[in-house]
Order: sequence, then structure tokens, then C-alpha cells
Amino acid sequence: MKVKVDRDVCTGCELCVDACPEVFEMVDDLSEAKVDEVPEDQEECVREAAEDCPVEAIIVEE
Repeated sequence: MKVKVDRDVCTGCELCVDACPEVFEMVDDLSEAKVDEVPEDQEECVREAAEDCPVEAIIVEE
């Protein structure tokens, strides 16, 4: 699985960082994925973060 954050859409609410800090981080007040390939044990929290994102800025590629 791959994940990225559309920083043009991200509002910096930090929900994804709170849900999955191993994968997401804040850079210049916006979220960013720290990894290109999501570790298998983090896939569920990435899916949840994408579902919970209020502006749908998280893009998951299965």
C-alpha cells in the first residue's frame, strides 16, 4: 500500500498524525506521509486516517 497527502487540500487538522504517527507527520503546518510504502502493520490505521480526514486529502493506493 502507498499513501500520500494532497497538501493543496490538507487543512492541517492533525487527525491523521494523531491516528497514525508512524506514517504521518506535520511539515509547515500541513500533514505529510513519512513513508512511501506503508508497513503492513500500519495499513489499518492509514485506512482509518483516510476515512476520517475531513477534506479527503489522504490518497491511498492499494
